[in-house]
Amino acid sequence: MRTEKAVYNEAILPEHKGNPLIEALPPKMQQREIMDKLQYYPPLDKEIRRHEDPLVREEYTQRLKTLRQPLPLYFDCFRAIETAIKANYSAKNPFTPTTSQFLHYPVDSRPNIKPKTGWFEPKGDGITLIGESGVGKSSLLEQVLNYFPSVIQHDSYHGTELEHKTQIVWLKVDCPNNSSVRDLCEEILLSIDLALGGAKTKPESTIGKLMRQIEQKIKVNFLGILVIDEMQRLVFNRTGGENNLLNFLHSLVNKLGIALLFCANPPFDETLSKTLKAARRAESGGFFVMEPLERNSHAWECFVEELWDLHWTNVTTELTEDLNDKLHELSAGNVDMASRTYRNAQQLVIGTGDETINVAVLEQAYRKACGLSSQTEEIRNLKIENQLPRRNKRQHLHGKATAFSENSIKPNAIRDVTRPQHREFELQIRHAMNEIDVLSLIEYPSLLRDVEGEDDPFAILKLKNILCTDPLDHFK
Repeated sequence: MRTEKAVYNEAILPEHKGNPLIEALPPKMQQREIMDKLQYYPPLDKEIRRHEDPLVREEYTQRLKTLRQPLPLYFDCFRAIETAIKANYSAKNPFTPTTSQFLHYPVDSRPNIKPKTGWFEPKGDGITLIGESGVGKSSLLEQVLNYFPSVIQHDSYHGTELEHKTQIVWLKVDCPNNSSVRDLCEEILLSIDLALGGAKTKPESTIGKLMRQIEQKIKVNFLGILVIDEMQRLVFNRTGGENNLLNFLHSLVNKLGIALLFCANPPFDETLSKTLKAARRAESGGFFVMEPLERNSHAWECFVEELWDLHWTNVTTELTEDLNDKLHELSAGNVDMASRTYRNAQQLVIGTGDETINVAVLEQAYRKACGLSSQTEEIRNLKIENQLPRRNKRQHLHGKATAFSENSIKPNAIRDVTRPQHREFELQIRHAMNEIDVLSLIEYPSLLRDVEGEDDPFAILKLKNILCTDPLDHFK
């Protein structure tokens, strides 16, 4: 979380001008500038590829976890969040009598005296982001939210003092497992305390008092948007619990006008779509579905090219169509699984004497890095949908590897003894090594026992094409 001193930029819309809450936000930027801000490419340090200690190079592969390649959806979500925050603040100019009344009285019990600037009218929007685990929702939210400071500290606005000097732009909390309103309130209360850097506030004893405590904290600190992650936990965890929680969250939108963002795995979208009221509120500011990347999409190409460049093997393996196809086939377009597979592939070959990455290495890395994920129904279904027709001939995968150092391996480096030396049989050997029912691969599993008592067992083995005594004649 980042706290900054307020720097004011003139607002674009006339109705936003003179509002320090809006003018303290980062100035509006073009799409290209935004995408540049949202990306992060970890330092490569190419000289490490020549390091003589394999353990050092293996350690550097952890940097792959920090890669952030923004996708087109990043910009759409960014604009939705930016717009929702401004819409919230547009009704809360700290210098208006309307906002003064809003801050000092509960919405349900405000005095029957209309301020000269009018009654407070909440303008909170709801945004929903849906996507399977691993498609990049957390990375998207991390990058977009961190574009904005979490807290802005105001002193004076063009010489005019502000009564409430703290502005919390965004908070992110997780939905409680039991759909408890109290648990969520306490989580919000703790997050506000952490953002402000003050002492922990003692929660009120009753739900009603606790809700009013939360509402007052949100109001006086001008919360811009509340992000609730893991909302799939809301799916009927206990009788009535999910409805109570949704009603509480929507009351924050309706009464206080804060923007609300739901982030969840399916089937949370089905939960929201059960009623028009819930669906309308959840998508008023935008509804986004984040899906695994398609093989031939521009987004996949951008992602995999940046990912593939981040290697610390002592050879550079060209990203061929075969390798690209295989990585997509294994990960089903799930960026987290693709990243873990590639990271583990580097770890498998570093220090082995042959640090080329090929299809078989990717397959072995995938089984090691994504053994549980690969068994889920979601991934199996995606792989069926994404099944690519096999090529008649596989290209040779090792032709364009450039060695940095031929003698950089330590004598006692642990080598991969399971790696096939005859590459023409590599895929078959890999499949056999990882087959659960090996007997199913053997055409004559009891052959040797059957021919043991025969007068001429070699003749039977030759007949079944198992034994070859004259290979030159046989393969001519």
